[in-house]
Amino acid sequence: MNDTYIVTTYSVIDDLLKAHGYTDDVRATISAAEILTVAVVTAKYFQNHHERALCILSKLGDIPPLSVSRFNRRLHALSDWLYGLVSLLGDLFATGEVFIIDSMPVPVCKRVRARRCKKVRGKIYCGYCAAKREKFFGWRLHLICTADGIPVAFEMLPAALHDLTPSHELTVHLPDEATVFGDKGYISAPDAQTILAETGVRMVSVRRKNMQPNSWADDFDLRLYRKRIETVYSQMEKMGIQSLHARTNLGFDLKAWASLLALAFTNIIN
Repeated sequence: MNDTYIVTTYSVIDDLLKAHGYTDDVRATISAAEILTVAVVTAKYFQNHHERALCILSKLGDIPPLSVSRFNRRLHALSDWLYGLVSLLGDLFATGEVFIIDSMPVPVCKRVRARRCKKVRGKIYCGYCAAKREKFFGWRLHLICTADGIPVAFEMLPAALHDLTPSHELTVHLPDEATVFGDKGYISAPDAQTILAETGVRMVSVRRKNMQPNSWADDFDLRLYRKRIETVYSQMEKMGIQSLHARTNLGFDLKAWASLLALAFTNIIN
């Protein structure tokens, strides 16, 4: 674990909570900033395994002894703040001219257990990952990042929905005259024209072989910036975003949000 990463994460979270009027209960033995920092550190270094993270962090003396059940209760109580921090950092870094959009599978269980899954039900959660050529059951995380890999807008939707489904809502968060680069899943001239007219954001996607190619400048930028989204994909995989375990939908969301916050701090600090 990187001490600089942990201290920086705690300092930023603590400052943001105080700036937005959050005050800890006088009876609390561990602050809200510490709880949220543990969630982020757990996502980055322990693949969202709370019990393992709490055990190691308490042995190292970074936090006072804390049971998993108590930690989860505190974290659930701070769910709105965790989501708000992810959104706030996204708003702060939604500047510049270049952004990258992509989606990644976030399964809730193995496909063989889909019929018995109680968290989500229905064919709308049956998706296909073209990159891995495999089917999965659960959600699909749609993500827009800066050129440095900092997430600025995201949405979790049922896996069967097309990549273009949230593109209109996600691009609203971007500045005028920005350009968003995506893969073949974002090919749609009507959608690109609508987004440009409504938000002033230009969508550029990888073209199929039987289509008119992009301009040489767009093609060059696509090759350059697509490498970043592949790096982001790899970072999220290492954090265990595709193997999250939670008993409730809120618990599942909390781990996904913590992973996004961990990704943001990783690429901000680097």
